[in-house]
Amino acid sequence: MRGGFGRLASLHGLRGWAAVLGLGLLAMVAVPALNAVVPPQSLLHLPDFTIPLFGKFLCYAIVALAMDLIWGYTGILSLGHGVFFALGGYCMGMHLMRSIGKAGVYRSDLPDFMVFLDWKELPWFWHGFDRFWFAALMVLLVPTALAYVFGFFAFRSRIKGVYFSIITQALTFALMLLFFRNNTGLGGNNGLTDFKRLLGFDLHAQSTRIAMYLISAGSLLLAYLSCRYIVTSRAGRVLMAIRDAEERVMFSGYNPLDYKLAVWTWSALLCGIAGALYVPQVGIINPSELQPSNSIEMAIWVAVGGRATLAGPILGAFIVNGAKSILTVAYPEAWLFILGAVFIGVTLFLPKGLLGLGERIGALKRFGVRRLQDGKAAPQTGRTAP
Repeated sequence: MRGGFGRLASLHGLRGWAAVLGLGLLAMVAVPALNAVVPPQSLLHLPDFTIPLFGKFLCYAIVALAMDLIWGYTGILSLGHGVFFALGGYCMGMHLMRSIGKAGVYRSDLPDFMVFLDWKELPWFWHGFDRFWFAALMVLLVPTALAYVFGFFAFRSRIKGVYFSIITQALTFALMLLFFRNNTGLGGNNGLTDFKRLLGFDLHAQSTRIAMYLISAGSLLLAYLSCRYIVTSRAGRVLMAIRDAEERVMFSGYNPLDYKLAVWTWSALLCGIAGALYVPQVGIINPSELQPSNSIEMAIWVAVGGRATLAGPILGAFIVNGAKSILTVAYPEAWLFILGAVFIGVTLFLPKGLLGLGERIGALKRFGVRRLQDGKAAPQTGRTAP
């Protein structure tokens, strides 16, 4: 037990834990209080719609953490993590559809879209999703099983670099086309929607939205601590060595396949959990979540915030998606150009992301102070007048 507490304490120094505690209290106490306690007439009041919006950002931050773990610390750029996010979302959506029962439009035991498409019976893979524990288990198993099988064959074949990125992009595009088909039994183009309750609680009630927000915030904190634990461990040092020089790791007696497969599967698990938390708060899951552009945006969150920092991707997810929420309303046609410009600018001028900006400013200050001190200490060599 003492070793476990010592290991946990080594994740951060005092300042780090103070920052984590402060941000955790801000997210889990201040935000709900500003919505539920502060009167609507006050300037500090948060409108009801901001709670599920912030909850959605928290889910995106979990995905950004997962991306940083596999890309920032292991050097594997995935452009298909939207697959695992969507699979977790669909598993939760299937449970929410089964929970409706006969309260749907057609008053049938079948989901409304199946009645509309003249389905006569429930497909085999829908059985069991009327129970929450089964749906939660599938949220964990389905994304990780796909990730394990895909990663095993990809890493064993030593596919890496841009080739791996292209294959993951092809994976998400193929599944998007599959999920768009009506005969797949997952709602086709419209996906799954019209959710009403979760574990008996009304999803449209503000109290339920606040509860989902708090669960998302707690999940983000646990995801951060788990990722921090991994990257500060011996395994984390091996992952960074694989990122920097995989051949040397092999010559040192380590098998990179095992480490890459483990971190790849864990990353997919985090994305699946984020997708499951995302769906009840947004109220819909459809094949658009599998668009290749969504997976590319996930990489942009990490790049903007700062790779291999963990805190940076969380910051990047909030900044990029906050800007997206504002700019898609103000400048809907220009948003993608703005996002592209931000990504190019960060790549060229801030290779360590926004968190690296403070580092860079500090280095410039130290360089300026050093130059000033050197100038004062330099001997006077000018000639004196006769």
